[in-house]
Amino acid sequence: MPSNAPATNQRTSASTSEAEQWIVGVDIGGTKVAAGLVNRSTGAIRNATRMPMAARGDAAAGLAAVTGAIDALLSESQAAQSAAQGIGICAPGPLDPKTGVVLNPPNLPCWRNFPLAGELSRIYGLPVQVDNDANAAALAETLWGVGRGYRTVFYVTIGTGIGTGIVFDGQIYHGRTGSAAEGGHMTIDFDGPPCGCGKRGCIETFAAGPAIARLARARLLEAGSPNSRLLAFAGGNRDAITSQHVGQALAAGDPVAQHVLQQVVGYLSVWLGNIIDLLEPDVVIIGGGVADMLKPFFPEITRRLAGNCVNQRGQEIPLLAACYGADAGIAGGAALCVRALQPERG
Repeated sequence: MPSNAPATNQRTSASTSEAEQWIVGVDIGGTKVAAGLVNRSTGAIRNATRMPMAARGDAAAGLAAVTGAIDALLSESQAAQSAAQGIGICAPGPLDPKTGVVLNPPNLPCWRNFPLAGELSRIYGLPVQVDNDANAAALAETLWGVGRGYRTVFYVTIGTGIGTGIVFDGQIYHGRTGSAAEGGHMTIDFDGPPCGCGKRGCIETFAAGPAIARLARARLLEAGSPNSRLLAFAGGNRDAITSQHVGQALAAGDPVAQHVLQQVVGYLSVWLGNIIDLLEPDVVIIGGGVADMLKPFFPEITRRLAGNCVNQRGQEIPLLAACYGADAGIAGGAALCVRALQPERG
């Protein structure tokens, strides 16, 4: 396994042999489109670019935002443009990864039953693969990152929400219809807070970024801690506290932030115990915007698994931080295309 993340955003010229291995990786969100050239062999990213996404316009405007990012990227390297082998797209779901059709994502109202893969393939004359962010990031970590060498990989990204991806023997597990691995919407408390998915008590409502901020605000109210560094980072406004402020306060040794993250560790330990009892993966990888503040707590999560798993060997499963950070979507998109271009095993 690699000890360091693949090099990213390298704006150096590629040799001919390297240029022959470039894949265009694209990460589409509700507000931005990021694209980068990803080395097929190493997973290194170069010439990354970022543009606004026209999520609220019509389908054509949304497509134009994506092609604008791809065109800007390819224009920076004529060698890569002529040698690009495919385009991989990381997009919000729900979508159909088999057909490349984006169905009805809440964050991209411009697209309803939109054949994104087909349209981009027609424009660029290249194979195009589309999948959601967690699935794609899981595959990137398996091909090039900390999941390399493991047979069964469980990946979780924790940010505004919680997404998960499962990779078996180098292949994303999609389930019967492509809707599998929605681990962020596993209920851990039937009487818990309502989730945006329509259920109650999903792990997302307890451990995602907005939930961490909510727990912090509640703790400040309970503890009456006017001198908390957490409150200072939020400009003295308790209602303005975000998960980023919790992370800053944690780094400064704030006891309120420490208490909140201990709560989150408890929730994640229960949830991961269930995941391990169901899947028994070879490795658990955590990425996303919240991962950095959770990293110091990984040993404690592992320790708590002893009381949250039927599997008595659950603590043997490595819990690792993802090596791709903000570029996980670009790398993930490219990983989809790399996997599709590989010859099928007989």
